[in-house]
Amino acid sequence: MKKIILPTDFSENAFNAISYALNLYKKEECAFYLLNTFTPSAYHDKMEEFNPGQTDHKDANQESSLAQMAELQKHISKKFKNPKHLFIPHCAFNSLVAEIKKIIEKENIDIVIMGTQGATGAADILFGTNTIHVIKKSGCPILAVPSDFKYKVPKRILLPTDYEIVYQKEKLRGMMEIAKQHRSQIDVLYVSGGQELNTGQLLHKASLEDILKGIPCQFHIDADNKIPDAIIDFTFKNNTDLLAMLRLKRHFLERLFSISVIRELGFNLIFPLLVIPHETKN
Repeated sequence: MKKIILPTDFSENAFNAISYALNLYKKEECAFYLLNTFTPSAYHDKMEEFNPGQTDHKDANQESSLAQMAELQKHISKKFKNPKHLFIPHCAFNSLVAEIKKIIEKENIDIVIMGTQGATGAADILFGTNTIHVIKKSGCPILAVPSDFKYKVPKRILLPTDYEIVYQKEKLRGMMEIAKQHRSQIDVLYVSGGQELNTGQLLHKASLEDILKGIPCQFHIDADNKIPDAIIDFTFKNNTDLLAMLRLKRHFLERLFSISVIRELGFNLIFPLLVIPHETKN
C-alpha cells in the first residue's frame, strides 16, 4: 500500500491538492495521512526553530485543528468514495517541516503532496517558506500542486537534466509509477548551452534510457536557453502536465537544478511540480 502525506491548513488550496492526490492515485491502494500542524501564535515567527518539547502549552488551536480535521474527513467521504483509500487524521503541536520529517521516518512515506499557496492567498508566503522548507529537508518526493490547478491525467511528464549524475532507479521509481499508471510519456530535456555531451554524460544518458525502458520517452535538447527559460519554453510548446526535477545535495550541479531555480519556476508554476531527492554516488 502506498503511503502519502497530505498537509492541510484547511484552505481551498490545500483541498485542491488533496483532490489532485486522490485522483492521481485513484486506482491504487493508498493510506493518506491528513496532516495539520499548529502552534501558539507566539511561535509562528520561528517555526523552524520551535521544539514542541519545550512547552506544554496547547491553546485553542488544538481544538480548532481537531474540529476542522473532522469536517475535512466528512467532506472527503462525501466527495470521494474509493474503497482503495484509507485516511489517517494527524493533528500535531509542531512545525510543519518537523512533523512531516517525523512521519516520513516513522511510516516509510512514499510521497508528500501539498499545495503551493496558503489560506492567506499570498503565493510567496507558503511556497516561499513551507513548501520550500519541505522540499529542501524532506527525504522523499514532494509533489507541489498550484492553487486552482484542476486535475487532469498527466500524459506528459517533463524531466530536465544535464546528464552529469549517476541515475538511481529507486529514486525515480515514484515518477515512473505515475507514468506507467497513466500511460504517460516522459520528456527528458537536456539544456546544453551549446555544448556537446562528453563521454561521462553519454554514459549517464544511456543509463537513464535503460532505467526508463518500457515507458514511452523522448529525449530533447535545448541549446539556446538557460535552465528556467528552457523549461518554461518547453512546457508551453509541448503541453506538459507535470514537471519533475531532481533535488541534488552537496554537488556542484546544484547551481543548475537548485532550490533557487525551483523557487523561480514556482512563482509562475501552472502545473504540478514533482521534486525528487536524488543523492549522487559520485
